[in-house]
Amino acid sequence: MAKVVRGRMTAELDGEFVVFLIGMRVNKPWKPHKWWPVARAMLPMLRILSRSKELGLLSYSMWLGPTGPLLVQYWRSFEHLERFARDSELPHHPAWRAYNRLVGQGGDVGVWHETYRVGPGRYEAVYANMPVWGLATAGRHVPVARRGESSRERMAAPEHA
Repeated sequence: MAKVVRGRMTAELDGEFVVFLIGMRVNKPWKPHKWWPVARAMLPMLRILSRSKELGLLSYSMWLGPTGPLLVQYWRSFEHLERFARDSELPHHPAWRAYNRLVGQGGDVGVWHETYRVGPGRYEAVYANMPVWGLATAGRHVPVARRGESSRERMAAPEHA
């Protein structure tokens, strides 16, 4: 079990970063031959991204819901994320082509993503009596007072060097 850090902490990252949400929805659970290959495709991507920090993934968390998985990923930049998605030598590109061949417009499996560019002073996080979590795993886990006691102060905090 992860070590709990007592007190109120926050996350601190330098410069712009990207929050990328990605998920899959099993629309027809009785067709595992359609959705299982899609679900399985994410693990090789995460292995490569975790081993190769130069690709730009800072951190991620994954959950499994009643209709499929959800990942929250933190990236160093949009350019890193886009480069990973488009590089034919990396696993996303072939996985996307396989999805289009296997599922296409059929509707058995849905995939989605949302991308958010976040700049300095445009984010806020508080973790009370929690292990290092979420955005803090992508940056620095620091006492709340370092960025301000209120949400308004933290949202207006200048970029830290």
